[in-house]
Amino acid sequence: MRNLRGSVQLYFTAILLLFTVTLLCYGCKGNKTQDYPDPVTNPEAKLMLDGHWFQDPHEIDFDKLPKIPLEHTVVSDVTPDGVNQHNYLAYHDNRYWIMWSDGPGVEDRVGQVVKYSTSKDGLEWEKPKFLTPYPEGSEPESPHYNTRTDQGLRWISRGFWEYQGDFLALASLDEAKGFFGPSLNLHAFKWNKDSEFWEYHGIVMENAINNFPPKKLPTGEWLMSRRSFDYVEKGVDFMVGAKDRFDQWEVYPVFGSSTHLEAEEPYWWILSDNKNLMALFRDNRKSGFLYRSFSTDNGRTWSPPVQTNFPDARSKFHGLRLQDGRYVLVSNSNYKKRDPLTLAISDDGMVFTKMGYLVGGRHIDYPHVLEHNGYLLIAFAGDAKQKIEVVKVKISDLGKIGLNNK
Repeated sequence: MRNLRGSVQLYFTAILLLFTVTLLCYGCKGNKTQDYPDPVTNPEAKLMLDGHWFQDPHEIDFDKLPKIPLEHTVVSDVTPDGVNQHNYLAYHDNRYWIMWSDGPGVEDRVGQVVKYSTSKDGLEWEKPKFLTPYPEGSEPESPHYNTRTDQGLRWISRGFWEYQGDFLALASLDEAKGFFGPSLNLHAFKWNKDSEFWEYHGIVMENAINNFPPKKLPTGEWLMSRRSFDYVEKGVDFMVGAKDRFDQWEVYPVFGSSTHLEAEEPYWWILSDNKNLMALFRDNRKSGFLYRSFSTDNGRTWSPPVQTNFPDARSKFHGLRLQDGRYVLVSNSNYKKRDPLTLAISDDGMVFTKMGYLVGGRHIDYPHVLEHNGYLLIAFAGDAKQKIEVVKVKISDLGKIGLNNK
């Protein structure tokens, strides 16, 4: 009798435990369904940064973030009379490549050019060389050189693109009075390996400046962002195409990018389902947060941009999906200033749960990230856009971030 009573008690205890676990799991799932972003069912979700290691995204103590081990080098330094920014990385033909805007005075004045350098290991870089010539009529001897005027032109570095066997470098050209001039076009230069020279290749798109070079969609088409010369009034777009030719594109607007926010410097990636897309935008209305939009049709239409809870200093950012499936986002996540540069980690590309400290203590911005052979190379503009710098990070060291984000 005693054994029977014990068995019954054990049975009901097991049932109660199973019910409790089921209830807890259901509750967790319910919370995720309600608050968690989904490109189809919940594109309006604001959650993008999550974790017990912070209370308010605008009150993060960045000095207490885990420090990410790294190696550091300077590629170019034009202190005190020049500007270096808009840096982009690539790995091609057994070498690391970097390109950037190099100009006189402050950013994007008349006479700005694009330069490049290469490296075998990402730390020792060759002496910078010209990728573009000086813009016509805007050479150093021009009376308009180093000024802001519509009487002179400037090149702006826009990234590398490996396309149909060619290694291309993109650069925009327009009048240097404001952002941007009416003659704005996106151009391509092609690397000639035999002559070791960047040859002019043609116009990629008229009335366009991209933010990052094209990436391939699951359809085999290419996608990149576009701003027209009057994007402040019209908003930002995405360009889809180049399946057969580098200069064949269709433009699709992101509705709300000029009304919900002043969208600037957009970036996108393919989500972990390898189908849907997510785009991020910086907000020039100084909300201090990134905005997010989703596309479920390969960039043809986008959900209205929604303010997330991921902090941002109104600065350019970049990230990628690692070969192990995780996503990294490098940005100025201190909304008060462009210091420091941080690296956040996400399992699904939508919500980031870990954050580490890369470089800080000074004005740094314009990050660009490249993964190769177990390392991340992260290029950025240092010391208020006067240096091009690179740090090299072991991907295996990123696992240590989660141990301190508690």
